[in-house]
Amino acid sequence: MTLRYLLTLSRPRFWLYLAGPVLVGATYAAAELSDLTAPVVLALAAYFLVPANVFLYGVNDIFDRDVDEHNPKKEARETRYRGSRDVLVAVAASGVLGLGTFAVTPAVAWPWLAGFFALAVAYSAPPVRFKTTPLLDSASNGLYVLPGAAAYAALTGHHPPLLAVLGGWLWTMGMHTFSAIPDIQPDREAGIQTTATWLGEPRTYAYCVAVWALAAAAFALLDPRLLAVFAVYPVFCAWVARSAVPVERAYWWFPYLNGLAGMTLTLAGLWRLYG
Repeated sequence: MTLRYLLTLSRPRFWLYLAGPVLVGATYAAAELSDLTAPVVLALAAYFLVPANVFLYGVNDIFDRDVDEHNPKKEARETRYRGSRDVLVAVAASGVLGLGTFAVTPAVAWPWLAGFFALAVAYSAPPVRFKTTPLLDSASNGLYVLPGAAAYAALTGHHPPLLAVLGGWLWTMGMHTFSAIPDIQPDREAGIQTTATWLGEPRTYAYCVAVWALAAAAFALLDPRLLAVFAVYPVFCAWVARSAVPVERAYWWFPYLNGLAGMTLTLAGLWRLYG
């Protein structure tokens, strides 16, 4: 039962949100195809596929135990933490395992890894608990970009382009805040303040459109062809805001949209290697 619970807790639909950036970062860092199977890439991909998700979402669920009692998402696709000691041990072990990523990567990748682990804890755990502070909850979700930056740094020996990090960071801010729209009412009932509860639903849509547009602009400055991928997000958000599609339903389309975007970026990077 604990393994089944941990699987649900780790949000399998979202596994690629951490492992995907590793693959994309490694693809654009690679000088030749064999670099993609380098031990450091395989180690980072393995950790950020499952253990990192157990750690990230486990910390979240442990410190959100009271809040989640009001959240209907926990009744179907997700689950509620019930105080199991085995779960605490598994989440802690996943964090300790993450320390191994420092052992297999060069020092240039360490700031990116340290940033991930710091934000993964600070987002949910007191005394910081960014998730209960409007705007900081959104900004702190740049943590999803950091595994990709670490993979890029580990392969190249230098940091990734600033525009790539900025664009990815803004993109994650939009993703996080859009995902908080279905939680506006449960969060208000629980007394939790987020960017979405602070702005309200209509202005939260506008916020997401704005940060996704800025993300698309940053990526376009890096490479104009990337606009074709990232311009989809503000357009999609604006369509959802004006359509009759419930946001609770649209939220669950993002794993497919993000998977398609990630596949496009990865294939483009592979084409670069063959070109």
